[in-house]
Amino acid sequence: MIEALHHAAALVLAGVCVLVLGHTGLFLRAPRTAVLLWQVTGLTAVLAVLGLLLGIGLGGYHLGVLPSVAAFCSDLFTGHLPAHVTPPRLLAACAGVALALWLLGAQLHWSVRTARSRKRHRELLRLVARTEGTALVLDHPAAAAYCLPGPKSRVVISAGTLRLLTPAQLAAVLSHEHAHARARHHLVLAPFTALHRALPENQLARRALAAVELLIELCADDHAARRHGRETLADALERFAAAGPRAPAGTLAAADSHVRLRIDRLRQPPASPRLLLRAVVLVVSLTALATPASLFALPV
Repeated sequence: MIEALHHAAALVLAGVCVLVLGHTGLFLRAPRTAVLLWQVTGLTAVLAVLGLLLGIGLGGYHLGVLPSVAAFCSDLFTGHLPAHVTPPRLLAACAGVALALWLLGAQLHWSVRTARSRKRHRELLRLVARTEGTALVLDHPAAAAYCLPGPKSRVVISAGTLRLLTPAQLAAVLSHEHAHARARHHLVLAPFTALHRALPENQLARRALAAVELLIELCADDHAARRHGRETLADALERFAAAGPRAPAGTLAAADSHVRLRIDRLRQPPASPRLLLRAVVLVVSLTALATPASLFALPV
């Protein structure tokens, strides 16, 4: 029962972190830190929910969550469940195992579908796009610029983009898209997108995905602004916003998320939080994650 209480406390703490992340300016001032906090919070919440169910159901083994699951599965297979696995505890244990399998299945299903979609897109680009410098160029009048993630990420722009932007603005947009590819932001988004697809009506899943989508755009903006200037990138985003481009599904685009907010942030950059404050926030968050994670292996 103590183990279950630890997981319940971690779940409550994760909920508080979600509220704090959604109502502070940290995401504007330190997007990379905020991305890490969302990842830690999401993982903590998932581990805490699973640990709570399995802790209630299998706490009598006193082995830690994963060893208890192994012992439970072995006892279930042989048909000799110990006396402490009462019907209510059996129900909680089965619910925990089922939830874990469902989450893994949802992630795998979304990953396979997305990989196939990106593969088809990549094959189509081979037929219709030409290489210019570090990007693929589509002969299309509409303005578009996006990163197609994958083992070999490619940056794609349209002929309309070449006509829309000045050379300096184009260099800033390309730098933004290459930042997505180098940082592998699609992997950051993957678990949040899979959870949202599995729970499309869940407000928390939707909110988490929207927040992380914005944060990775802010990270790419900062990368491009450091190399080509904040005003140059802001001007390019304004032109994209006026043209109204939309990127294909499964890609990461420069002008598809909260463009007005990002332009204002580029032109009036907020003060960065103190290094000590960021370090304290990260240490506290990682400590919160370590508690439910350690209980998966350590007996209580």
